[in-house]
Amino acid sequence: MRSIVQHETLGPIVYEESFWLGKKKILINNTPLIKQNKKLYLYPMGETSKTVQVTGNFATGTKLVIDGETIEMTPSAKWYEIACSVFIFVLNMIWGNSVALCTILPIAGGAIGGAISGVLALANVVAMKSVKSVPLKLVIWLGMVVAMLFLCFVAALLFVMLLA
Repeated sequence: MRSIVQHETLGPIVYEESFWLGKKKILINNTPLIKQNKKLYLYPMGETSKTVQVTGNFATGTKLVIDGETIEMTPSAKWYEIACSVFIFVLNMIWGNSVALCTILPIAGGAIGGAISGVLALANVVAMKSVKSVPLKLVIWLGMVVAMLFLCFVAALLFVMLLA
């Protein structure tokens, strides 16, 4: 995820974080920061340098603290983004473990369905956070629900074929 904030005194601040690997890259006014540890960076300014602290994470939002000033780089996840993602996982757990519902549409539940729906729920949060439009977020969520149902249906069919 990449975020650019225009600061009045420091200039453009670019924050890049890989969701899957957790690697961070921070540039202030096109100058890369020097990593000290997981949360501390140094911003070289000629012969001096400023300490930059990174707080927060993907879900709670990321902030940079420079000289006591807090700069928000990424917003926190909204409640409905998290609720929609949890719904994907819960739908699979209820549907995949209900005999009556599986007679309508058999889908993989248990560990296989949980793994599929868990990965899609995580991808849903990432995709929904990257978009600002609420209707588009709902389209992404519906797409993830359909993808979960399809992938779990295919997994159930493969499992039945292996048993036969």
